[in-house]
Amino acid sequence: MPKPVLLTVDDDPQVLRAVERDLRERYRQDYRVMRAASGAEGLETLQELAARGVPVALILSDHRMPEMDGVEFLKASLPLFPEAKRALLTAYADTSAAIRAINQVGVDRYLLKPWDPPEDGLYPALDELLAEWRLTYRPAFEGVRILGSRWSPRAYELREFLARNHVPYQWLDIESEADDPDLKRLRAVVDAGAELPLVELPGGAQLPAPTPADLSEHVGLQTRAEQEFYDLLIVGGGPAGLAAAVYGASEGLRTLLVEREAPGGQAGLSSRIENYLGFSTGISGSRLAQEAVIQARRFGVEIVTQAVTALRADGPYRVLELADGSSVSGHAVILATGVQWRALDVPGLAPLQGAGVYYGAGTTEALACKDEDVYIVGGANSAGQAAMNFARHARQVMLLVRGASLATSMSQYLIEQIEQTPNIRVELNSSVVGVHGTERLDAIDVHCSISGQTQTLEATSLFIFIGAEPGTDWLSGTLERDGRGFILSGPDLMHGGKRPKGWPLDRDPGLLETSLPGVFAVGDVRRGSVKRVASGVGEGSVAISFVHQYLARV
Repeated sequence: MPKPVLLTVDDDPQVLRAVERDLRERYRQDYRVMRAASGAEGLETLQELAARGVPVALILSDHRMPEMDGVEFLKASLPLFPEAKRALLTAYADTSAAIRAINQVGVDRYLLKPWDPPEDGLYPALDELLAEWRLTYRPAFEGVRILGSRWSPRAYELREFLARNHVPYQWLDIESEADDPDLKRLRAVVDAGAELPLVELPGGAQLPAPTPADLSEHVGLQTRAEQEFYDLLIVGGGPAGLAAAVYGASEGLRTLLVEREAPGGQAGLSSRIENYLGFSTGISGSRLAQEAVIQARRFGVEIVTQAVTALRADGPYRVLELADGSSVSGHAVILATGVQWRALDVPGLAPLQGAGVYYGAGTTEALACKDEDVYIVGGANSAGQAAMNFARHARQVMLLVRGASLATSMSQYLIEQIEQTPNIRVELNSSVVGVHGTERLDAIDVHCSISGQTQTLEATSLFIFIGAEPGTDWLSGTLERDGRGFILSGPDLMHGGKRPKGWPLDRDPGLLETSLPGVFAVGDVRRGSVKRVASGVGEGSVAISFVHQYLARV
């Protein structure tokens, strides 16, 4: 496969040469740098690259160009390479136009001229864009292959598992008519009796219908702790858990993080988080999770992919029981298990989960929905972010909102972006009351609370974002929880000024501490938490100071 292309476009020959020079200096090992002297020439170049199947990673365009300015050019390039990252090179006087381009056209970043030295003004921004592009780029493949049906719940589960763990894989749809030699070869294995979905590992080994747990060790994920005892055990690898891991390990605590599925939690499924401090053009949840995992491992955090089934006290120690029958002990525990999407209570919907009905952002499904109509249920930020992501691929995105306004539950910046996206349609006062389909979703019934009418719409993809609930049943009888299952901590444990029943210490529970001393709850799983990525990160980092205080007393 040819190297991915970095294309720079500018009508000023001197600036064009300077940009090309700096790009080659930094990126020539991994990318091919090309240039064009106008928007029209740039489009011709992109058309040629698309016809030859050459990937384009980044398009960097000057703003002020005759005939076609930079914003118009970047917008025109979208159909040719929708996954390429786009940056606008502009003067300080044009920053308002650049910001409009980010909001209206989907430009990923704007850079100011002059950018010297490039180590400060150019490379950091481009490094970040290219790292994010590589997360979704699928080069000529030498990794895991999955053969299955798009409508298979097990195949969807495997794809989502690998994507969220940043394991590169190639998806082969058994119903595809593509003339692909790998598709034909693996079809023959299925015809000979292998069960779908069929997974082929690097090196050629094949796994018929594996579970994510079966696949974990084969793709390099650690499933067992290396030690029996740690200073700090963290359950859950969302933003709160990862923050706790980074701060704990950086302050000298031997730290183990146990995550059931994949680091990032619900935030890791977000296509774009645009209001997280420090990222002016936003950051994908996947990229944020990946960077946090790298940071945690750099400080020595051990990360294990396992489900935790029980928590218990053993004298001064705290013990986690794991799904494989093993256990691990530590001085202190931080629970950062987050929340799970609440199920939509519609008859017949559960059997279609993974076969047209999905909870969460469906990171692996966006490309599969190209030129289709997509329905999204929900009116909060997660639903809005998903709508913006799917709008890049789908023919139309229908946002079904039970309330009378988006303003009560969605950030204003997202509302404005949705209003400016022509293929997103918002239906207020609307809810899904029925689904149709046997092996896959065929149609949905949508009820309008204003008119009282229900209409049946053809649908193949329904994504649900209707709030969340904690999955804390495994803590029943161990920790105090509220009626919805959220963990009580700190002042919430004090009933009429009295300490929780069975509390053994001569002090009140600390802030974020649960009804079991030395066990702390952070992030969305804790009652009263603010459901934001930044607040989860804050709680995870602050909890480490309480862990130190606890360890100093025991």
